[in-house]
Amino acid sequence: MKTLKSRSDFERVFTQGKRYNHSLIRLVISDAESEGDPGRVAFAAPKRLGNAVVRNRSKRVLREAARSCSLPVAGKDLILFATPATRSASPFEMHEALIGLCRKAGLDG
Repeated sequence: MKTLKSRSDFERVFTQGKRYNHSLIRLVISDAESEGDPGRVAFAAPKRLGNAVVRNRSKRVLREAARSCSLPVAGKDLILFATPATRSASPFEMHEALIGLCRKAGLDG
């Protein structure tokens, strides 16, 4: 799974991307920089969620949900944000939430 790593890429997706919300996940999606680029994904858990253990667990849950939905999609850059409800959600709930967001965004996930 390719990930967004540079600050400039992260900011580009965050500022230019379209946002989709669910109580378990927030999704920001943007077109990749050039047309032939493979899709990339970033996982974010803000500090207000809790300590490092809580944030890391939330990101692990997001990563597993992304894998189960076959993300990233070619030509798209995604950022998945954890919410306070993410840490207590089951893998099935996360999968269903991400599938719903992908449908809203027009992805085939």
